[in-house]
Amino acid sequence: MKIIILGAGQVGGTLAENLVGEKNEITVIDSDPVILRALQDRLDLQVVTGVGSHPDVLRKAGAEDADMLIAVTNSDESNMLACQVAYSLFKTPTKIARVRSEQYIIYQEQLYKQQDIPVDHIIAPEQLVTQAIKRLIDYPGALQVVEFAEGKASLVAVKAYYGGLLVGHALSALKDHMPNVETRVAAIYRRGKPIRPLGTTVIEADDEVFFIAATKHIRAVMSELQKLESSYKRIMIAGGGLIGAGLAKRLEHNHNVKLIEYSPERAQYLSAHLDKTIVFSGDASDSTLLSEEGVEQVDAFIAVTNDDEANIMSAMLAKRMGAQKAMVLIQRSAYVDLVQGGEIDIAFSPQQATISALLTHVRRGDIVNVYSLR
Repeated sequence: MKIIILGAGQVGGTLAENLVGEKNEITVIDSDPVILRALQDRLDLQVVTGVGSHPDVLRKAGAEDADMLIAVTNSDESNMLACQVAYSLFKTPTKIARVRSEQYIIYQEQLYKQQDIPVDHIIAPEQLVTQAIKRLIDYPGALQVVEFAEGKASLVAVKAYYGGLLVGHALSALKDHMPNVETRVAAIYRRGKPIRPLGTTVIEADDEVFFIAATKHIRAVMSELQKLESSYKRIMIAGGGLIGAGLAKRLEHNHNVKLIEYSPERAQYLSAHLDKTIVFSGDASDSTLLSEEGVEQVDAFIAVTNDDEANIMSAMLAKRMGAQKAMVLIQRSAYVDLVQGGEIDIAFSPQQATISALLTHVRRGDIVNVYSLR
């Protein structure tokens, strides 16, 4: 397949790396020649320097016979315009755009049609992350939850602890423990390295186990690997951006939600637009503020500001002050495995979610969904 990728940043570069070895002809467009040169030095692909929405640049990249255009620059408008140009001038069959602005996402049903803005698939990173966090809240103790088959089946990652019925036993015992539940262990990470799950594989404490099961059986399978945690009721969110606000909106009717936003103006806006969430203006790493708002009684502290360091520090502080779980948003995907597992219980990356969503649309045929475990 001939694919043009607009944007050589972290998402574009990682996507190119995933696709270049799959018999695809990849061309990457970016305005920064230094980034393109570094990408071309380590990957077998073509690069074009220029503005990705310009017709001449797209033509130089081979848009006249390209099968797919994937626009993942930092500009929503550039991504959408590139898709429009690719459709109008080159009739590119499949066009995918990363769109982050909430305004464009709200009206996506009306906007993204061939006769209007010809984008075939919209990838909204903030929306993907919000959905992922919501699933983690729904299944306390899970490290990852990914839905398949319209939510009927799920891939779940959990850490095995002493107290789980299967810990210290071979995987083959799982069928004996739950004869009426269909489940498969897809992968196991032990001390940071993957091992092949066999029927004779003995589950050890601290193993990270990925299993697939019907969504209605998730809790039952989790109980084989760890003692089930109580449902989360009290949630504290640090950061009132798109992810923080979207998460609060999804949770506030079934949970007690508090949100800390640094900007007074943004905090006032959120207070007016959220129904039941209690919004505070302040610094989420201020121990006095956290103490006053009862962080020691919080079931989950979720830091989702745009600053990785601020997220890590506020979450570590909240955990030390008594929060049951600490979750953080990490923009640099390479940091995720470094911070997760100590005082930080769960770290999630918008880049990983974006790449998985993009690969789902690129790897077509019999493939319905794609997700990167690590």
